[in-house]
Amino acid sequence: MNENEDKRDPAGPAEPRAVPPHNPYPVVLEGQPALVTGANSGIGKAVALGLAASGADIVINYIADLPAAEEIAHAVEAKGRRAVVIKADVSNEAEVQAMFAQAISHFSTLHVVVTNAGLQRDAAIDEMTLEQWNKVISVNLTGQFLCAREAVREFKRRGVVQGVSRAAGKLIMMSSVHQEIPWAGHANYAASKGGIMQLMRSIAQELAPYTIRVNGIAPGAIRTPINRAAWATADAYRDLMTLVPYKRIGEPEDIARAAAWLASDFSDYVTGATLFVDGGMTLYPGFATGG
Repeated sequence: MNENEDKRDPAGPAEPRAVPPHNPYPVVLEGQPALVTGANSGIGKAVALGLAASGADIVINYIADLPAAEEIAHAVEAKGRRAVVIKADVSNEAEVQAMFAQAISHFSTLHVVVTNAGLQRDAAIDEMTLEQWNKVISVNLTGQFLCAREAVREFKRRGVVQGVSRAAGKLIMMSSVHQEIPWAGHANYAASKGGIMQLMRSIAQELAPYTIRVNGIAPGAIRTPINRAAWATADAYRDLMTLVPYKRIGEPEDIARAAAWLASDFSDYVTGATLFVDGGMTLYPGFATGG
C-alpha cells in the first residue's frame, strides 16, 4: 500500500474525516443575515450551521419537520448567532414572498441567500408522470427562481453597506454534478439542475453591474439521509467509489465550507461560476484508463 492509498477511506462506509484543528470558518459574515432554503436537514443544515459559524444570523427555511428546524435554530444560537425558523414551500410564490418579508422584518435585511431546497421523483422517461416532472421542476428550478427574485429585490433596495460587505448581496444556488452528467432514470432532476446552471449564469451576468454576486455549488456524492442507500453498506460504498476519483464520499460540511467562502469577501471577484465539490466525479473516471 503506498502513502496515498493509506490516506484513503476503506472500501466501505467510513467515518467522516477529522475536521482540521484550525477553525475552517473564519468569522467574516458578521452583520450579514443569511437565508437558507431546505435548511432542516442534509446539505442545507450544514450550510446554515457553517454560515452561522462564519458570523451570520440565519433564517432556517423548511417545509416539513418543524422539530428538526428548531433544533438547528438552537444550534445556531449556541454559536452566539440569532436564528428564525420559517415554513414555506419554495414553489409557491405567495409563500416565498411572505418568507422574505418575515425574514427582512426580523433581521432588517438579508445579505446572503442560499437556494438549496430540492427533491427527486425518479422514474424511467416512458413511465414518468406529468406530476413527477412538474413537482421536480417546480421545486428545484421554479423555487430557485422565486427565491432568487426576492433576494435580488432586497439586495438592490439596500445596496452595498460599506464596512460590512463589498457586494450588495450574495446569491448561492445549489445545483448538482448532474447539471453536467446525464442521469438515466432521473431526467426531471437532471433537467432541473441544468436549468439552474443557466439561470444562475444569466442572473449573474445581469446583476454584476449592481455589485451583486451570483454563483452555484454543484455537489457530487454527499453523505446525506436522502442517498443513504448509496453509502450505507460496504458493497454500495465500494460501487460508489468507482465514480469518485478522490476515493471518499463527500460530507455536508464540504459543501458548507464552499458556501461560506462564496458568501464572503474572500470570493469577491467570483460571479457566474459553478464550484464543483465532487471529489472528481465530473472528471468522468471511467476514462481514466483510456476510455
